[in-house]
Amino acid sequence: TKDMVQPSIEDIQPPVAQTQVPIDEPVIDPKPKPTIPYPLRVTKQKLREKDDDLALKYVEIFRKLHFELSFVDALLHMPKFSLMFKSLLNNKEKLFDLATTLVNENCSAIILKKLPEKLGDLGKFLIPCDFSELDEFLALADLGASINLMPLSIWRKLSFPELTHTRMILELADQSTTRPVGIAEDVFVKIGKFHFPTDFVVVDYVVDPRVPFILGR
Repeated sequence: TKDMVQPSIEDIQPPVAQTQVPIDEPVIDPKPKPTIPYPLRVTKQKLREKDDDLALKYVEIFRKLHFELSFVDALLHMPKFSLMFKSLLNNKEKLFDLATTLVNENCSAIILKKLPEKLGDLGKFLIPCDFSELDEFLALADLGASINLMPLSIWRKLSFPELTHTRMILELADQSTTRPVGIAEDVFVKIGKFHFPTDFVVVDYVVDPRVPFILGR
């Protein structure tokens, strides 16, 4: 028989146990819930808003109803709503707040932030004008001009008062100059249904019968 070899004690290793070191996590204190300074006032505000919403619903319901019963008879059949209608009639400001007000398209565009697209500057355009002694005619509205021009022949036909003397010198587009005859002050021009007092610089030039006047800005 073979001799049995006994294992050495040094060859036996003790079992290694793995331990987990706990990590200390920071303790977060719960945030204190803010307190309302006047809770009763907030409660009353909520009840008031609830009453306003209920009143608005009633107004919408009555607006959609169509019946031949008089309003007084309808209230007799609805005793629960009598106090509400009484408070509405006594508080006209609240009734005005619940009303629906129609606004025109310009106000709607501003409120809805839907402004119309801005068009380019026309610069020059024709507008109808009228004098008591003349038939309706067209005037050239020149936004680049700073004065109103009237031909001398038209001024004589209109029999206006005497002209005011002026030392003004006009420089034309071809860089030539001309001196006005005078200035007709406070001449009423009818444009549409409106009358505007304005001053005209009277110049002796060949007039276009279709557009005898030039109006500045």
